[in-house]
Formats: sequence, C-alpha cells, structure tokens
Amino acid sequence: MFKKSWVMKLLLNLWPPFLFSGIRVVYLSKDFREAKVELRMRPWNKNAVGAHFGGSLYSMTDPFYMLMLMPQLGDQYYVWDKKADIEYVKPGKGVVYAEFHINEAMIDDIIINTANGEKYLPEFSVLVKDQEGDVVAELNRQLYIRKKKRHR
Repeated sequence: MFKKSWVMKLLLNLWPPFLFSGIRVVYLSKDFREAKVELRMRPWNKNAVGAHFGGSLYSMTDPFYMLMLMPQLGDQYYVWDKKADIEYVKPGKGVVYAEFHINEAMIDDIIINTANGEKYLPEFSVLVKDQEGDVVAELNRQLYIRKKKRHR
C-alpha cells in the first residue's frame, strides 16, 4: 500500500473525514510502528455541552492499527478493521491525542496465529488523552487478519 510513511501521513491529513474534523497525524515513524494523532477543539467538532464530539474521538483512532500493520505484514495478508468500542471517561476539551505503538511481539503473535491460514482477531487498546495526560476515552479496536488464499 504505502512504502513511505510521510506519504501516508500527508494523505491522512488531507483525507476529508480527518481534515474537516480537526484530526491531524502529528507523527508517523518511518517504520510505521509509532504514530501520534491529535484532535483540536473547533466550533464544528464540539458537542452540545462544549466538549469534543464523541464521533470525532472515535474517528481519530479508526484506521491506524490497520494501516500501520499492513506494511509490517506485507501483501500476503488481509488486514481489516473489524470492530471497536469506546468508553468515554471524562469530557475532552482543548487538544486531545492518541498514540499507537506496534512492537515485534505483536507482529510475531500475528504471524504465529495466522500460520495455518486461520483468521486472527487481535485486539488493541487505545487511550485518548488531554493535554494534562488525563484519559478522556478508552477504545478497544479489533482487527481481522488472515493470510491471503494464495499464501496459505
């Protein structure tokens, strides 16, 4: 898909759902293993009580584990977002951010669990935090990962 992280970062920052929601990728490592995304408070992404709209908090975490794992696993695998849930912990105001990390153990776990061609549904936790480091929302994101038929 993407060979260079700066291209993915640029395209995500120009992607209308992010651009018009105030979501911005502020960091994406060259090896696609770390990312940081922020959401700035704007009049169009506030809810009725003046906090961040929950849909924007949810959206800011949407494609990252999928997009970060695809370059790690290569074109032999299907990697899709399957489901997610969110728990709102406290009202988010100002700038909020989420960080994503992929380590070698996560990749090894995926390779082991898909070695026989079976689907694998790993879950990844994401915390959305405010500028003080307080948790605003907790998300659990589940991916669908499976070797493509010709590689099973």
